[in-house]
Amino acid sequence: MEKEITIYDIARELNLSPATVSRALNDHPAINSNTKILITGKAQEMGYQSNRFASNLRRQRTNTIGVIVPRLDSYFMSTVLAGMEKVANQANYNLLISQSFESVRKEMANAKTMFNSRVDGLLVSLASDTENLEHFNTFFRKGLPIILFDRVMPQKNCTNVVIDNVKAGYEATAHLLEQGCRRVMHVTGDIRRNVYADRLRGYKLALLDQGLTQTDDLLRFTNLTRQDGIEVAADISRMALPPDGLFVANDLCAVSCISALKKHGFAVPGDMAVVGFNNDPYSLVIEPNLTTIDYPGQEMGEIATQSLINYLNGLLRIGTTNTIVLHHELIVRESTQKLVGAEEGN
Repeated sequence: MEKEITIYDIARELNLSPATVSRALNDHPAINSNTKILITGKAQEMGYQSNRFASNLRRQRTNTIGVIVPRLDSYFMSTVLAGMEKVANQANYNLLISQSFESVRKEMANAKTMFNSRVDGLLVSLASDTENLEHFNTFFRKGLPIILFDRVMPQKNCTNVVIDNVKAGYEATAHLLEQGCRRVMHVTGDIRRNVYADRLRGYKLALLDQGLTQTDDLLRFTNLTRQDGIEVAADISRMALPPDGLFVANDLCAVSCISALKKHGFAVPGDMAVVGFNNDPYSLVIEPNLTTIDYPGQEMGEIATQSLINYLNGLLRIGTTNTIVLHHELIVRESTQKLVGAEEGN
């Protein structure tokens, strides 16, 4: 078996100190460029391979970032992870990815695994039933940075990366009201999570601004699954006074609801205008195409990861920036354009 070449072997060949060789191979500014060229050339000639893992351990760094998400099987989360991978790869970091399956118990187990795996920091989107961040205390005590994204909660030891869900919920509801809707139903998820609580708050504010009040018969709490969309449509079909507008807190549920409403004899948008959320590919498959809120998943992943790396490199301090708010956009499509048909008939 061939002997592994070390910095000591290179130092002997060049009659230099091991410290000089080490600094040159790590591109230290104290070593002049000619010496660096000489040393790196000799290292390549001799077949030297840097032991990056050992070096990282000496620096108490593994160049690994832990990621905990509620579920991996969503388009939004796949775009977030794509953004994370892009930034992490450029900075020579690896991602260790896990999912909580919407369970705080699984989230706690994931956090423990990540800590034992010596990750340098965490990127976390919280499970639906997470009520506090005590299971991340080992990270806080050791000063390891945590960035919360999308599903967050206030915490002085974390930076949150979000969109303004209150404003987005307001805009979605206000758009329906602008189309002439007066009985707008909101279908949402678990309001223990900021994203759904804030979208609900925006919905209520938009109604109040038009002199309308939110009523219990126009509010549905669900898991926002495809089946939930079917069941909401069935509920609507049995209502004596059904809604004329529908704001659903994700596109998957909105699309399945539109499909089921059509089977129950409702015309969309003629009888009921519908707005979703996330701008998933589903929104362009359903007929009519779905009006939705564009949620910048890839940008969220990129910014969350870059912020974490900046903290690790000493460029930012946790707590300096508590919340980073990204831009969202209402994308208007045929599912809410109630006047289009009438205008074309004139």
